[in-house]
Formats: sequence, C-alpha cells, structure tokens
Amino acid sequence: MPTINKVANRLINEKSPYLLQHANNPVNWYPWGDEAFNKARSEDKPIFLSIGYSTCHWCHVMEHESFEDEEVAQLMNDNFVAIKVDREERPDVDSVYMTVCQALTGHGGWPLTIIMTPDQKPFYAGTYFPKYSRYGMPGVMDILHSVSEQWEGNKSDILDSTENIVSQLGNYFNIGTNQNRLNPNILTNGFTQLWDNFDEKYGGFGSAPKFPTPHKLMFLLRYYDENGEKIALDMVEKTLESMYRGGLYDHVGFGFSRYSTDEKWLVPHFEKMLYDNALLVMTYLEAYEVTKKELYKTIAENVLDYVFRQMVGKEGGFYSAEDADSEGEEGKFYVFNPVEIKRTLGDEEGDIFNKYFDITEEGNFEGKNIPNLINNKNFQKYDSKINESRKKVLEYRNLRMNLHKDDKILTAWNGLMIAAMGKAYRITGEEKYIECADKAVNLIFNSLVDKDGRLLARYRDGESLYKGYLDDYAFLTWGLIELYEGSFKLEYLKKAIELNREMIRLFWDDDKAGFFIYGKDGEKLIARPKELYDGAMPSGNSVAAYNLIKLSRFTGQKELEELAEKQLDFITSNLYGGEINHSFYLMAASFALSKSKELVCVVENDNDLENLKVQLRKKPNFNLTVLVKTNKNEKELEEIVPFSKDYTTINNKSTYYLCENNTCQAPVNNFEDLFDK
Repeated sequence: MPTINKVANRLINEKSPYLLQHANNPVNWYPWGDEAFNKARSEDKPIFLSIGYSTCHWCHVMEHESFEDEEVAQLMNDNFVAIKVDREERPDVDSVYMTVCQALTGHGGWPLTIIMTPDQKPFYAGTYFPKYSRYGMPGVMDILHSVSEQWEGNKSDILDSTENIVSQLGNYFNIGTNQNRLNPNILTNGFTQLWDNFDEKYGGFGSAPKFPTPHKLMFLLRYYDENGEKIALDMVEKTLESMYRGGLYDHVGFGFSRYSTDEKWLVPHFEKMLYDNALLVMTYLEAYEVTKKELYKTIAENVLDYVFRQMVGKEGGFYSAEDADSEGEEGKFYVFNPVEIKRTLGDEEGDIFNKYFDITEEGNFEGKNIPNLINNKNFQKYDSKINESRKKVLEYRNLRMNLHKDDKILTAWNGLMIAAMGKAYRITGEEKYIECADKAVNLIFNSLVDKDGRLLARYRDGESLYKGYLDDYAFLTWGLIELYEGSFKLEYLKKAIELNREMIRLFWDDDKAGFFIYGKDGEKLIARPKELYDGAMPSGNSVAAYNLIKLSRFTGQKELEELAEKQLDFITSNLYGGEINHSFYLMAASFALSKSKELVCVVENDNDLENLKVQLRKKPNFNLTVLVKTNKNEKELEEIVPFSKDYTTINNKSTYYLCENNTCQAPVNNFEDLFDK
C-alpha cells in the first residue's frame, strides 16, 4: 500500500476549530461547498459526510481510530469525496442530515456519519463507527468497502433508494399546519408529564444519561408562580440542588458540564458548553427570585465568574465551549486523588478539603475523584475556609495541560449568554454583567452583520461567515429583551424590534406558519426544515413565540400579537401529546395564557429609575412587561412605540401606569404603592 503524504488538506484554510482539528488528517477532507460537490460529480464518487464539533469526545475517538489512519484514508480518498462539517457553524446541514439519521436508524448523535450521492441525497447513515467491526457494530473499513462495491456494481439501485428515502423524508420535514388552538390544558399536560418523569431521589427527569434542560425548570417556576402548585417548585429545587451537589458542577473552577452519565449527577460528560451555562444561570437566578435562597444566586454568580475567567473573548463576545479531553483522556483535567490535594494544601487543610468534597483513596471515577457534595449535609452553607482552599486547588489544577477551547463566537449562543447577563444585572444590580453583555452586543453588531445588514452566524479570527439562522435571530432578540428589562436602555429594545422584523421576513412560512431553520436567502438543501423540539437548547421556534408575545406587549402592535397567536397555534398543532419535549414553548404559552401585566413608567430622574430597578427585584414578575419613558428617550420611544405619547407625568413627578388583563389602574406617583397592591 502506498504511503500517504501527511500534508494539510483543504480544511487548513478554514476558521472552525473543529475543521482545523482535522486539517492534518491523511483523509483528503473538503469543507462543505461547491468544490467538493463538483469533484464528486465529475469523478462520479459518493460523498462521505462527517459532522461533529470540536469538544465532542466521540468525534475525537473516531478521528484517532479512523481519520488519522492511513489505511482508512487511502480507501476514502480513492473511492469517496470526504466532507467535514462543524455542526455549530452549519446547524442547517446538521439538522437535515440528523433527521435523516434518526429516520433511518432510530437514533442520532455526533459524530454524525452520512454517505450520499453527489447531489446530496443520502443512502447510508449512522453516528460513531470504529475502524473495524465489533460487538455487532459495523466498522468504517467494512462500510467503505461495501459502499464502494455497491457504487461500482449496483449504482442504479442506490440511486433508486435515495429517491425513495428523500420522498419518505418529506413526512419528517413537512410539519403540519396550525389547526389546533392554544389552550390552558397544554400547561397542565406539561406539568403532569414532568411530574410523571421526575426522579424524586436525585432530581431531573427520566433516567441516565441526564441532561439539565433548564427550560423545563423555568416552565415549572412559572407554573408554580401562576398556580401555587408546590410540587412544581419542589421538582425545581430538588433538581437544582442535585445538579449543584454532583460532579456536573465544577466545584473547583465553577461552571456546569454538558450532561451526567449517571442518575446521581456525579459523573458528567466533562465538556462545558456556553449555552448550558447561560440557560442554567437564568434558571438559578429565577429560582432565587422565587425562593430568595442565597445558594441559588451564589451558584449563578459563580458560573458567571467562570464565564468571565474562561469564556470571554478579547474583543468581547463569548467563546463556545471547553473540551472534555486532555492528554487523550476524558475528564483527566478535573479529577484528583487525596494525596495531591494534601500536597497542595498541606495535611490538615487537605484532609478537611478531601472530606468536604468526598475525595477518597478508592475514588469515584476510574480510581480518581470528581469533587462533589452528594454526601455533604452542609452544602447550603458558605464556608470561607473551604473557598480559600478551593482557590489554591484551582491554581494547582490550572498548571495541568490546558483544555482545548472552541473560541469561535456564535451569534445564537452569545444571544443566550447576553440574556443570562441581562437577567443577572436585573436581579443583582451588578454593573459588570451588563457591561460584559454590552461588549458582546457591540461585537455582534460591528462584526457579525454584513454590508446589507444581514446578521451572520459565526465570528473567529477576524472572519465572519454564514448567513444567520433562525436561532441567531431569535436568541439574540431574547438577549436584547432581557438587557432592556434590566437596564431600560431603549437601544436594546429598538434592536430587538428590528431583529424580530427581519426574522419574520427571512424565516416565516406564509403557507403553513412557523419559522424555517434557514432563511429564504440561504443555501438550498434537500429540505428546508423547521425545528420545534426543545432539547438541550430551546428551539428557535419556541423562543420566537416568546419574543413575539413580549414585543407585541411592548409595542402594542396588533400584527405581532396576531403572529404570536399563529405561531403558538402552529406549535400546539404539532405537539402530539409530547408537551414535555417543548418546555420553552410552554414558557411562551404560559406567558400568553396568564393575566397580562403592562407597566409604563414615565420617569423624571435617574434616582427614580434606579429605585424602579430596586423595587422590581423584590419578587418575580414573569408576566410583567415594563416600558420606561424619560426626558432623554421620549421622542425615540414614541417613534417605535406610538402609544407611549399618551403617557405623561402627573404632579411633575415620576408616574406609573399599570394595566392588568386589559384593565388599567389609576396612575400613581409612588411606585411602592403600586407594587404592593
């Protein structure tokens, strides 16, 4: 067999950290694009499509076993055109082919492996494959040999099968219309399903592996607030405490890992994703709002400290993820043995630390220890000595091999962290949160908008690329709304309204309702899907529904209210009894169905504005929309919210107008009086 020259392939010119990880593979990888498809057509070769992301453990495993292997590479290079896709940069491509994989195999995940024709029609799908077949799992070598032989000898049969597959896939992509109407039973169903799936012993829903899915908890907080159903709050608190006590939470450096491999939340899959931490920050902050338990606020603040320390870019904006692997081992960066803790802290202090975090000779993870508080009865109490020891252990841990960091800036995920920072500022009053969020907003609008005003999806190393997807528009709009609700700076609301308008223009389906993943000006794939499932992240459709209701209340625009109704009815019509899988939609539905509260504040001075912020922190107001009019923003506000012209001061003092469920109270000069009613 000839030796493959290990020179960089075409991925070397890409900016994606994931693609660059594969740039020196002997496989002749191409990025997704015309060059690859033209080569496949001209040479009449099938396409081997591999989709993953840079902090994916099993992506690393498959690369090491197969894509770094010369024998595999030779077979691929001779018989296929190989394409690598970063799922985080191309969620449109990932969504289409993940649906293919789930339809053909009944499951999905990453790395995602697709074999397809030069015109992008799939005929083979799977996830991770070893080099050689084992335990009933086909190996890459066997798959490549088999497909190559079939392509040479039975290509017509393959082409016929692709037409049949694409035809059948229409049922998966053509989501129904909005024939059903939103109704309160939806919320009750969602609560009941969550209760039925709740793990009373360890919190969370279902069995291992367990994902945080913070929007399930955020919905339950709203359900409790609206209905007084204590079971809903109990589920939230049990889950939040259990996730914190386990190894899912990094007790040394803070931040949450992606998911737990066990029911106790002890052993995580150690990668840390920006979106998980953003959503969890919001959930812990809302739990603090409802319960006033300092622990929840402290956890949220600690996670944000981790973000400041590890995930903030030099130009502003937030990085995407930190890897699970170091030195070829998953989790090695995060685990300890008691001897090294004593060596770092000294015997006495080390013994206390080891006992506090259950670090033992036997270990709890492959002979070593993931620090945790599962057996610690004092987990709610702040211990200053333990915190000082933790800082020393963190310094020691930082001397280890650095984790790979995916330092690309994704507009959608930044939108979520902007929302988290906005909520953190609103609830704590700490200026650092809004300052950090504002830098991220500036980076996006300065570097992630093209000359035509089109929002883009990814920024890295000075390059912005890919027309923004639904999630980019929806999540960033949500982030801007949260910033406005914390600061009442009109520029945030104005940007949110403009982005929302563009989202409707680019993504709305005029025929069947709902929003497509990619815009009408985007690359045309074999399907144009809509995603409704609220998984680890909420769907763009669910967040868009929430934004539409919120902005209709801010602006009084009847068109937005009508569109929000169509959107909610559309999702309602496609639940098929699975409300539990659409928890962010349930949040939007709760907002739409609950008694509305609109507060217009005509504020005379900065002191009254600051007092307003303080008063609004006193209790949760999930259904409240607050609009602030000042001498400085009066004209600009009236341009975007015309009805605000009718609101003026009374007695030359700041004046507050509250309307509840389409009924308005008499205006007052003392906000405290209004708030206490």
